[in-house]
Amino acid sequence: MDQQTRQALKHDQFVDTAQHGLEWASEHRRSVITSSVSALVAIIVIVLGALLYNHRADQAATEFGNAMQTYQTPLAQPGQPVPPGVKTFPSAAERAKAANQLFMQVADRYGMTPGGRLARYFGGLTYLEEGQNASAESTLKQVADGWNSDLSTLGKLALAQLYRQTGRSQQAIDLYNQIAAKPSASVPAGTAQLQLAELYESQNQPEQAKKIYAQLKDKDAKGPAGMIAAQKLNPAPAVGPMMR
Repeated sequence: MDQQTRQALKHDQFVDTAQHGLEWASEHRRSVITSSVSALVAIIVIVLGALLYNHRADQAATEFGNAMQTYQTPLAQPGQPVPPGVKTFPSAAERAKAANQLFMQVADRYGMTPGGRLARYFGGLTYLEEGQNASAESTLKQVADGWNSDLSTLGKLALAQLYRQTGRSQQAIDLYNQIAAKPSASVPAGTAQLQLAELYESQNQPEQAKKIYAQLKDKDAKGPAGMIAAQKLNPAPAVGPMMR
């Protein structure tokens, strides 16, 4: 077969392939166009969704910052001199009430954003500070059941404190053990174990507390929790009056 014939065959094969492609495209033109449009619409929806989410996340962060400013407002007793233009609250409970309204607004409006989730946690804390235990419990349970491990363990820790204050020690013990079994960056296992040991001490169960302190001391001797545990096991002797 000479070179000219081979080139002719190659050319014919190319033409045949191209023709086949054109025929297929013609036959499937509607489905190709539909698929292309669907893909384009999906991309547009994803991009718009991302832009909307980012916008809402920014709004949540701004409003959360405003709520934190209220929560950090200084306290001043009646009659106490206050610099001009400085806002104060007469009590921690009133400050918590004002901040709680702002935190819960952010949580309800932007609950799917990082700022909204964090606002719900602080909403639970401020309910607790106000003395609204039922609202604090339901809010902190939502935080504790969330998928974010850092916020979840913070919620559980605050919830355990509420259970301690309301005489539900066993529920607090269960939560401390849960945190110790699955700690997070926000609440290390040692923090939960120290809280658990203190709970046992408050219930006149010193042996249970000592057991936890001993475990912490052996496991994390140079860490903060281990050092605190060592001090609990071997408290410094009280310094008596100097002899003359």
